[in-house]
Amino acid sequence: MSQFAYIFPGQGSQKVGMGSDLVDNFPIAREVFEEADNSLERSISQLCFEGPEEELRQTKNTQLAIFTCSVAALRVLTFSGINPTIVAGHSLGEYSALVASGVIEFSDAIRLVSARAQFMGEAGEEQDGTMAAILGMDTDKLQQYCDSVDGIVKIANYNCPGQLVISGEVEAVKQVVELASEEIGSRRCRLLPVSGAFHSPLMESGQAKFQSVLETVTLNRPKIDIVMNVTGEVAKAPEQIRNLLFQQITEPVQWEKTLHTITTSGIETYIEVGPGKVLSGLVKRTYPDRLCMNVEDQNTVSLVLEKYGKGQ
Repeated sequence: MSQFAYIFPGQGSQKVGMGSDLVDNFPIAREVFEEADNSLERSISQLCFEGPEEELRQTKNTQLAIFTCSVAALRVLTFSGINPTIVAGHSLGEYSALVASGVIEFSDAIRLVSARAQFMGEAGEEQDGTMAAILGMDTDKLQQYCDSVDGIVKIANYNCPGQLVISGEVEAVKQVVELASEEIGSRRCRLLPVSGAFHSPLMESGQAKFQSVLETVTLNRPKIDIVMNVTGEVAKAPEQIRNLLFQQITEPVQWEKTLHTITTSGIETYIEVGPGKVLSGLVKRTYPDRLCMNVEDQNTVSLVLEKYGKGQ
């Protein structure tokens, strides 16, 4: 029996039309979107399928849309008898991973994602923050630049070797981008089109609001190993997971460490469950010898079933 990991995308993987093919071809995917619409009392499905794009890009909508699409793809795989050995998700994607591992029910997870998106969006409006991708720079050197400028700026995402993301106050981020550009070239440094300084201290007001909602949700012991963003390690105790979800809003995403934990556990195949192939790209840059597949529509579901559908 093959062993593989599910990885779930985060904010930035959204696109108008996502999930529509799954809904057209798999009744179980349609049920996920219907449950999301009913729970939210608005049509997140219409926003996924039809946009408009500018509305889909808003944090309060983006996170819910990607999460719903990812769980719909997950349910199709589960219904087809495909089950992973270990799971993880990038930032927002961690909530899809929690559903996959049995830590949380979909109905509770969508409530958490809704609150997280709302509070992070509000924190972004309260604090003038942004993020920037820095490619090809040594981590220690980038940290030195962050420490050298005035204002708040931190490394927010350790995505893969040579791909880092910084987050913080607009002017501080721009100063670091300027310093980094002088060393590695301006084409390797770019501001990201985000509505806030995610995974930085500028999210603390949203984090505080989120805690009261997080405490109302029942978390179960994982049925499938889950690697958490904050530590890059497997977590098993429900209260540990709760604490890590709280920390995740202001702490960096240790994605490179997450991939190390998964790969050294013996996993050779990664399946990205949800829209896009962003995470598959990070896996290939970190572990070029690992097989990556993705599931976001009928065609990609069929490819996975052809390879893993028998004997599962």
